Amino acid sequence: MFENLTKKQKIIFIIIIIFMLIVIIFYLYSTLYKYDNNILYTEIDNNFITENISEETNSNNLIKNSEILVHVSGCVKNNTVVSLPEGSRINDAIEAAGGLTSDADLTNINLAYILEDGEKIYIPKKGEEESQNSTVNSEISNTNSSSLKEFSKININKATQTELETIPGIGPSTALKIINYREENGKFKSIEEIKNISGIGDAKYENIKEYVTIK
Repeated sequence: MFENLTKKQKIIFIIIIIFMLIVIIFYLYSTLYKYDNNILYTEIDNNFITENISEETNSNNLIKNSEILVHVSGCVKNNTVVSLPEGSRINDAIEAAGGLTSDADLTNINLAYILEDGEKIYIPKKGEEESQNSTVNSEISNTNSSSLKEFSKININKATQTELETIPGIGPSTALKIINYREENGKFKSIEEIKNISGIGDAKYENIKEYVTIK
């Protein structure tokens, strides 16, 4: 059949075949290009989703990290550990613990104080701090009194004659006897040993024992 065609017809036939081949190639190329683009867009979408999930997870972690734990005790309805947003104040912690009891004393509590993680808040009772202060003052007074009394004692194992003479009832001669006894017999083993000194009997010992020490 091809042989029966004229030269002109043959050329036209070849041109048609070439054109059809071009159309087929273009179609195949367009299909493959579209397929590759779909894969690319799918990968981009997956990456975008993954990044969004990662950002959301990080955001949640930041939210968790921005929380603080505070221990609330004393005159609150629930003595417990409460979770609060960072930057919360003592007033927020009290509310999170159920609020105050009727005997709570907020006189010395700064409700606007900004809390940090791990802190403990104690709400005292009315009159509790005064009672504690009285006890503390009494203890301080007793301690100071004992310290002063202890400080005023004379160490008979180390004191000079002048220092020994400051003991009530001890004169220069008795002070010298104490020093001589110490040099001859060594240090006093007990306060009562001072009664071995001539001139210091039971009566004088009772008067001076509160003013002497061997330490």
